[in-house]
Amino acid sequence: MGAQTDRNQQQDPSWDSTILHIDMDAFFLSVELLQRPELAGKPAVVAHHGPRSVVTSASYEARAYGIKSAMPLAHAQALYPQVEVLEPHREKYTAISAQLTEIWTSFTPLVERLSIDEAFLDISGARRRLGPPAEIAVQVKEAVRERTGLAATVGVAMNKSVAKIASTRSKPDGLGVVPAIQTAEYLAPLPVNVIWGVGPKLFERFQSANILTVGDLATQDPQRMRRWLGVVGPDLVQLARGIDPRPVVPQRDSKSVGVEHTFDQDLVSAEQVHRYLLDLSYECARRLRSEGAQARGIVVKVKDDHRATRNKSRGLRHPTASGAQIVTVAEELLAELMQQRWHPLRLLGVRGERLIDADSLETSDETATAQEALFSWHVSEDSQPSDRRNSGESLARTDAVMDEIHTKFPDAGLKPATLLKHHRQERIGEDSE
Repeated sequence: MGAQTDRNQQQDPSWDSTILHIDMDAFFLSVELLQRPELAGKPAVVAHHGPRSVVTSASYEARAYGIKSAMPLAHAQALYPQVEVLEPHREKYTAISAQLTEIWTSFTPLVERLSIDEAFLDISGARRRLGPPAEIAVQVKEAVRERTGLAATVGVAMNKSVAKIASTRSKPDGLGVVPAIQTAEYLAPLPVNVIWGVGPKLFERFQSANILTVGDLATQDPQRMRRWLGVVGPDLVQLARGIDPRPVVPQRDSKSVGVEHTFDQDLVSAEQVHRYLLDLSYECARRLRSEGAQARGIVVKVKDDHRATRNKSRGLRHPTASGAQIVTVAEELLAELMQQRWHPLRLLGVRGERLIDADSLETSDETATAQEALFSWHVSEDSQPSDRRNSGESLARTDAVMDEIHTKFPDAGLKPATLLKHHRQERIGEDSE
């Protein structure tokens, strides 16, 4: 009986389409609507209130008015003045993203996260347990809705490229299944800019050459395309032919974790900049810890009142997710940026990059001592190694307590005592002026 069931399943048209591309629908906005269900079906966006805010997520009803993500909020409101504006809550998005990871990995360990709300799944090993890929995709959608209350769109195909095209064309709350044997037939009539790597400029070049559809691109000679477009040319032809050998590779969700802030009024004093740098550094550290990551590099980003953006980065000898360590490095990087050119700042950001899993760090005495050296600037020069170890462990415990309190009271604005003292001194100074 079992063998007969296997044979029946393998006759399913989707059997060889073992790659799923899952993309949550208007993720940030959908999360906010869980608390504001009365706004469902209405034009709404997620954005901070302020003259320089940008839209981070837009409902499909808002998109009908031309409103898009990354659009200035003022522009969105000009397109539709009655659009509802909801403040973003990153903590909610991170928490639900973690739930999504749990759901997806319950179907297969082969999950490659692309962003906070998007992933590839390789379900080839789950078919005999759960059924044909099309059925598994339905199960995934149902599990996501059951656990989170949110809608997901799923593309099912024989490889990553086609699965992503299928999901994009099936939004919102859709399911696009491309049987492997029908891949070429499915792709051929689609506009050529559905292919990864074909942006607006390249699309114009293709149009000028009368390459209008994926089928047109698929018939091109790869070497001719190499001469015309360089090394990317043959790759685009392969994708147009439905060939994409890239495997699903489980990996860290993010290559970097950071936070930045655009100010309603430019920061004109070094004291203001320093204060915000402290806040951003500790928030960056908290986000690193929430993802179970440590950074091997720190980046500081500034944008001045002339809209010039500058970055300064530094590699770390030892990885960290400590706010104290990130502040130290960020202050040095900021000082170097400000020495180059001082202008009032419109934007300030701190980012940890070159991430590694925190639990992948070795636990030998040598490694522990090296990591504790991160905190040595808090300890006197004549202190013993045990003092430095205690200092590092104390800061780690403080971080853990802060994280726990932040989880329970996300709006508490908790900071280390040294940071609170600094802020208090600044406020006293400001009040006395």
